[in-house]
Amino acid sequence: MTTDTIVRKKGWSRKQKRLAVIAGLAVVVALATTLVLVALRDQIVFFYSPSDVVAREVSAGTPIRLGGLVKEGSWVREGQDNSFTVTDGATDIAARYTGILPDLFREGQGVVAEGSLGPDGSFVATNVLAKHDENYIPKEVVDALKASGEWRPEGGE
Repeated sequence: MTTDTIVRKKGWSRKQKRLAVIAGLAVVVALATTLVLVALRDQIVFFYSPSDVVAREVSAGTPIRLGGLVKEGSWVREGQDNSFTVTDGATDIAARYTGILPDLFREGQGVVAEGSLGPDGSFVATNVLAKHDENYIPKEVVDALKASGEWRPEGGE
């Protein structure tokens, strides 16, 4: 009796066993991928615009990244305590940050702040990232500004 004959008598051929193992592994990988994506669905987004924060009704204390423009005339600095307003042209959110802001931080420029909403609805930032160079504004912010009719590029785009 050959090995194949013995295996066939038990019901499964080697090929069937191999295919069953591969199919089982594929199911496990698909399940793991689904669980990871579901768990990270809100964190995959690089940042939320102020309109997104309001539309999604983000709860106080939930860590997020808030991106937009620093509203003209809104930045107040008292030592290391900073308050400013982040806008996307349609919605404004007041923000607070304690610490030294990046050198490139200024009104009218793009900013991404990491932190969470406070109980009063203002944003409490733990980290602030300013624009990269004179022409940088995150694509999502540009899209939001264009959609609200507030986009005014310096280059006349």
